[in-house]
Amino acid sequence: MKEKEILTQYLPEATIDIVFAWIIRHKIHLKITRSRTSKLGDYRPPGRSHPYHRITINHDLNPYAFFITFVHELAHLLTHKQYGKEIQAHGKEWKSTYRQLMKPFLEKNIFPPDLQGTIYQHLQNIKASSHADVELTRVLMQFDGNSETLIEDLQAGDLFLFRNNRKFQMVEKLRKRYKCVELDSNRIFLFQPLTPVEVVNRE
Repeated sequence: MKEKEILTQYLPEATIDIVFAWIIRHKIHLKITRSRTSKLGDYRPPGRSHPYHRITINHDLNPYAFFITFVHELAHLLTHKQYGKEIQAHGKEWKSTYRQLMKPFLEKNIFPPDLQGTIYQHLQNIKASSHADVELTRVLMQFDGNSETLIEDLQAGDLFLFRNNRKFQMVEKLRKRYKCVELDSNRIFLFQPLTPVEVVNRE
């Protein structure tokens, strides 16, 4: 399958041509990876063993999340080319580049209305990762095609499983996170509101 045809599996149709042009222009080796809980994508500059710029993106992102993640990593590539390693990874240079890359797509109205408005707000105060922007993540999840139970859906006292069937109980909502206790160890953990979980009992 040709490279451009592969992109049709992962990107919104209106973005495919420009993303493919970016890949060719900047000599990007794009790798679609397994799902990683720690990150959605990453960028690696050329090195002795790999002459190309490398971007990896998780395979299970919906098309809009995939596109936003690609633009995020492309902004890293462009700031690396312009400024080298002497700047902060998500500093003002990266934020400015990311905003410039995203702005034309807002003007073309390629996103659904609710996502369009959320991305506009996202660009006013850009976070280091899209996961850190809870509202953007919440809206993007609407396009995932599933109906997972999230931490923010639970009530105090609810029991749930998280990763490898570790059992927790919801304690309370704090300002930005949710306080939960792991039943086996009695340790306290703080969860992001959009963490997917499996409810096992409601008290």
